[in-house]
This record gives sequence, structure tokens and C-alpha cells, in this order.
Amino acid sequence: MKKIILSIVAMASLVACTPKNTEHKTVVDRNADTQNPIMPIVYNGGDDFTQTFYLTDYLPQITCFDSVVFTTEPSYQVLKVEDGQLTLTGDYTLSILTAKDLTTGITYDIPIIPESNYQVGLVTKSFTDSTITIGVLNDYEHLQFRVLWQDTRAKDYMEYEQYGTEAILPIEQAWRESKGRTFIRVYALGDGKNLNDLLIPLENGKVVSDAAQLTRHDDHAQVLYSLMIDRFHNGNTANDWKMNSPEVLDIVDYQGGDIAGITQKIKDGFFTQLGINTIWISPITQNPWDAWGMNKFPNGNKYDNTKTYTKFSGYHGYWPIYATEVEKRFTTEEELHEMLSVAHEHGLNVILDYVANHMHINSPTLQEHPDWHTDSILPDGRRNFELWDEARLTTWFDVHIPTLDLERPEVCSPMTDSALVWLEKFAFDGFRHDACKHIPLNYWRELGAKMKQRYPNRHIWMIGETYGDTKLIGSYVKSGMLNSQFDFNIYHTAIDVLGKPNQSLKRMNETIMESLHAYGAHHTMGNISGNHDKCRFISLAGGAVSWNENDKAAGWEREIGVTADGDAAREEAAYKAAMLLEVINLTIPGVPCIYQGDEYAEAGANDPDNRHMMKFAGLNKRQQQFRNEVQSLIQLRRNSLPLIYGEYIPVEVTDNLLVFDRIYMGDTVRVTIDLANLAYTIK
Repeated sequence: MKKIILSIVAMASLVACTPKNTEHKTVVDRNADTQNPIMPIVYNGGDDFTQTFYLTDYLPQITCFDSVVFTTEPSYQVLKVEDGQLTLTGDYTLSILTAKDLTTGITYDIPIIPESNYQVGLVTKSFTDSTITIGVLNDYEHLQFRVLWQDTRAKDYMEYEQYGTEAILPIEQAWRESKGRTFIRVYALGDGKNLNDLLIPLENGKVVSDAAQLTRHDDHAQVLYSLMIDRFHNGNTANDWKMNSPEVLDIVDYQGGDIAGITQKIKDGFFTQLGINTIWISPITQNPWDAWGMNKFPNGNKYDNTKTYTKFSGYHGYWPIYATEVEKRFTTEEELHEMLSVAHEHGLNVILDYVANHMHINSPTLQEHPDWHTDSILPDGRRNFELWDEARLTTWFDVHIPTLDLERPEVCSPMTDSALVWLEKFAFDGFRHDACKHIPLNYWRELGAKMKQRYPNRHIWMIGETYGDTKLIGSYVKSGMLNSQFDFNIYHTAIDVLGKPNQSLKRMNETIMESLHAYGAHHTMGNISGNHDKCRFISLAGGAVSWNENDKAAGWEREIGVTADGDAAREEAAYKAAMLLEVINLTIPGVPCIYQGDEYAEAGANDPDNRHMMKFAGLNKRQQQFRNEVQSLIQLRRNSLPLIYGEYIPVEVTDNLLVFDRIYMGDTVRVTIDLANLAYTIK
């Protein structure tokens, strides 16, 4: 059988710039287990076959771009490097961009991947101490490989059987001698189509072969738990402080949950037993201590029929007064330090929900700088409120929470510093960033650069919230910006397919494939079961809330259960549908995220009906069974390398059946989703 040697060492063209005197001294340890490979550049050319990229999206650690030498393989040419931007032109092929920082002498390699049709074509089959065998699922006349270890390209070659099914990747000496967690990434192009990338983790230079080797710092192995501090558990009654205002209904007043309550539940083993290894807590910055906002009740409300309206407290944490001070109703700095310490002792990450888009109108920062927010009136005279797409970067959420004008450097710089205060003072493991869609990219570039410079070898993971298409969501996910975002397209497709009549699992598979193409086959995008801004899925599936009604109003007007009429068969179907949502989230690529209460299928409408106090006892029989099953699924996910690092391979896709394999080093987990019977198997 004929073998072809595919070279992955490139000849290069050169663009050189004049070094400047700089204090830039960032040192990157390629063996540090915090150092993940740099994101690839996706090249789609254009009418003139050129495209410009922001270098900070890929090389945030380099602050002085005129002291960098750039080279590419012959298929591409560097036209210019100017104002932190790189302009390329070239052919439609796989290539490598090399950037050498002349200040530090560090060389970085970035794969350049052409935008093309996506196809699953590669799997990992087996390994030895010196080689990795890659399975090639189709016969390709033209097959290209590019291999990176960390952010350094391979210097050897791959052996590929032209009419066979395997490629052999040699493990280089430097990789074998590495310490801690490092990664190999394989990118490939087959007959002009993008093939799924491969991600291969190493532990002390050897391929990871047991899930027991993974730690809380392995991003792909995370299972997130989202909780709202005030509505989780009351651990310190001394900081309880309800407003008890006649203008504020109790449901939107403080309920007493706090950081001490989270610490108690960590010690009690709540998260460990469930299988969670990353906790996402709601914002802890100080919010206003008086009432704001307004909700009127033209049809009355179920909480107090004598009230025609309610104002709101800041119990949720999303109205920051001070960006760097803790909310006294939630915690003290001492209690926060204790919670983080206890979490880490129990093998848990803690990421902080951080609000950068806006501040409360009474913030001393805005009082001192009244010009720091965007205009509340558009040039055409319209009010600039809730124009989520039309005025995406300037619109206000409400009259009392102005949007910050973060495109201005004098606003952006201090606000990025404010975010980093939480990393400087406390041992947080990262951020969940609120309202990313409404924050300009320069903020994320500056935040990423500062983070790389100040904490080059600290494990920090950031996930963001953006609603939109894959292009918009993915625009924030770069090495110099966010690690990931929540994949709301997966969520919306899943709840439609599982909860509405006459749907097809073909659509579910199509959405999964779109995400793999957009974000990479081994992305860490968040797969959610719900969140604090969504109607509880089980109430939609059971019909207690109609798909066509205002799900916020429903929660104010009536009691929301699983079904509207108590029909036993409909209730059973709703629980089965909710379980399938958990199955999908826990078995497809990405990071599963469970919103508090979803592990036992809590019912409810939208905000604030989806924010009731957490139940730790008193679950009914069906809720307890649901929780037990979710717990088993999470443990399966945590202990399965194919479900963590495996490729996604569709096997059978029909309207009522989705069968897919997750494969890692020849080990296969097969998942079957049966829509007609609302059933599943995993084996």
C-alpha cells in the first residue's frame, strides 16, 4: 500500500518590523498546564483574496506589534502589519502563521484554516509512547495535516496511507519530556473540506488514558452549576436585610441566600455528590439599597392582588453601584475567601458573574464621570432602550442602568482594571461575563491582554453570554478574548425539538454540526439546561406555559407547575423530554451547565418565577428520581474520556432518531435519542 510523507514544516515569506525599547517581559511556560493552544485563524478571503485580522485576538501576550516577525507558508503572504492588524492574502489551503516576539524571543504558531464545508473525517484510534494513530474515515485524494503542540507546530512528518484508513503522528521528544498538562491539536483539510480537528491531552508527555488523570483545571472536563446567590441557601442570617417596602413584592425582595450558604453546601457535599466541578455564582458587586424599576399588573398578580405594581430590589446582582466592592447582604471579604478556599479543597472551580456593560445610574463612578455612558436618545429622537440588535453596543437595559461607552479608551481601561481586581484580591477561577453581545470587542481585547500579562501562568477560564448567530457568538471566542460562550442556538433548537410537536432530530444534528464548524470540534461552549432569564423547560414541555404567551407575565398571574391540567400522561412526557435535554447537553461536545433546580426539573415561568429558593429537601418522588438520573449522567460524563475529548460522529439521523458516537483513542460511547418514545440509551 502506497504511503505518502506529508510535510508539516513550511517555507516562509517574511515581514519584519523595527524593534522598540519596551518593558514587555511576559514569559510563557509551554509546559504549564494552563497554556492551551492558540485559536486558529479562519480565513475566508474576499473578492480581492485578502483578509485582515486583529493580532490581539490571537497573541494577546504581545503588546508591541512592531517588534514581531511574521512568516507564513507559501500558500499565504503577509501584506502588512499595522496598528495591531495583520493583512493576509493567499490560496485556499491549510497553513501556519508564525509570529516571533523579538522582545522575548518566544515564537508562536497559529494555524490558518480556510472557511469551507465541514465534514467529520478524523478520529483518534490508538497510541503508544512514541506515536498516535489517527483514523481517516473517508478516502481523500488530497489530504493536508497541520499539527500543533501547545502553540508550537510539529517539526516532523506524518505517514498517511493514501488508500488506507490511518495516519501516524510521531510524538516529538519535546512533547514526551513535557510536564503537567499539554495538548496536541491536529487540523486537516480533505478534498477542500474542513475536517474535524482533534484534541489530544498529554500528562507528563504521555497521552491521557484515564479520566482519573483529569483535574478541575481541565476545561473540557468541566460541568458547570449556575446559582443565584440570594436564592440558593441562607448560611448567615446576620446579613439578612429585606427591604420590606410597600413598593416591593416579596418575590423580588432579598430572600437571604449568601456566600456562607454556598460554603455550607460545599462542605455538605452537595456539589461533589451531584458531580459538579465548577460553580458559577451570580454577581456579588454592591447593588443599590433602594427600590428601582417597575412592573405593572393589568390582570392582577398571584402574590398580592391588592398591589397594582411592584418595584424591584437588586437581589440578582446585575445593577452594580460599585464595580469592586462586595454586596454586604451576600458576604464579607473574609467569608468570600473562605468559600473559595473550601471550594478548591473540594476540587471545585468558582467563576464569578461579572457585569461590564452597565452600572446603576446612582453609581459614584457615573456621578463623577457623567459622560461615560452612551446616549439614552438616538439621533433620530427615539429612546435608546432595549434595542438589542439595532443599537447593540449602545442600548440601555432600563432607565436606571445606563450602558457604558466602552469603545472609548478612557472608559474601557479603568473598567477592565475593575474586573481584574476580583482576580487580584480573590482566588476566582474565571468569569461568566454578562451581556457580551452589547460590549465592544476592544474591551475583550484589552481585558485579555492585561490578563495574559499579569497572570501568564494562572488558570483563568472565561465564558460569555451572547444571543445571535454563530458568527456573532464566535467573534468573541479567541485566545485574546473569551474561552467560550453559551451556545444558545443548541439550547433553542433542543427545547423546540424536544418540547414542540412535529419536530425533527435532523434539525438537532444540523445545529450541532453548525456549532462544531463554527467553534471547532473540541470547543468549550456552554450547553445550558436553562438560566435565570429563561422559562423552565419542563413547564413549556408540559404545557403549563404556552410557547406563544408572555412567559414573564404568566409567572406573575398564576401558579406554574408542569402541566396546566394535571394530566398524568402529559406530565410523564414532560419529565422525559426534560431528561433528554440533559442527555444531549451531557453527551455532545461542549461544557454542560445546569441551572439551579434543573437537576430535579423545577417548574416555573420566566423571571422571577424561575428564581424561587432552591430546594434541598422535600422533593416529590418524580423530582427525586429525576435528580438521581441527572446525577448518574453527570458521573458518566465526568468518567468518560470519549464524552470529554472524543469526536462527534453522527451514525443515524432521522426525524425521530439521532444516533451518534463519541470516540477517543478507539474507545466509543454510543448515544441514541429516540424522539418518538422520548427515550435514550448510552452504551
